Amino acid sequence: MSRLSALGRSALYRFYRLMSRHYGPTGWWPGDTPFEIAVGAILTQNTAWRNVERAIANLKQLDALEPQALVALTDAELEEALRPSGYFRQKAERVRRFTRWLLERHGGRLESLAELPLSRAREELLALNGIGPETADDILLYACGFPVFVIDAYTRRILARHGMPEALSIPYEQLRHYIESRLDRDIPLFREYHGLIVWTGKDFCRRRARCEGCPLAELPKDPTIGT
Repeated sequence: MSRLSALGRSALYRFYRLMSRHYGPTGWWPGDTPFEIAVGAILTQNTAWRNVERAIANLKQLDALEPQALVALTDAELEEALRPSGYFRQKAERVRRFTRWLLERHGGRLESLAELPLSRAREELLALNGIGPETADDILLYACGFPVFVIDAYTRRILARHGMPEALSIPYEQLRHYIESRLDRDIPLFREYHGLIVWTGKDFCRRRARCEGCPLAELPKDPTIGT
């Protein structure tokens, strides 16, 4: 664990400043309502965001981006709407399960979930089949306004290539707590930082690094590290 101390508070804020200087405000996470954001968080598993956008657009055409309307769709209608997101049958089950839970447990309101203590809200989400830590934290941060830092594959890859090789393998919770303890516990910061990581990862820090033009190019790096 000794190498983890190599990336402290100043290094994490330097990453943020460099990415922010390159991109400016990202406005991440896109979505008109907390429910739309939560559905998008489930759909983005194992697919590119552009595919999620197509599935979200299909739901909007059906006027189904509201809990009661979504659960009223037939399985065939929901699966067809979610087809662009990949694994559409599995994701239809997960979205329907989440929506039914939201209706039964919280009256269809993510605002109700946001009123719980963070630990309890996270526990409830993680108890749902198909929602893991990253998806739960996406929902908690962007749809509910909790100060949690989302760890995704881009986060691990960027950190691993810039001084923390263990980031590829240490447990999710350990890495999340490591970063949260070194940043100000600020919701807008956490949201924007994650958005900048997503954009940097998508454009530059891919499995095969594209370092030319990367906002982090001036930092020491090992571009051979992948995931």
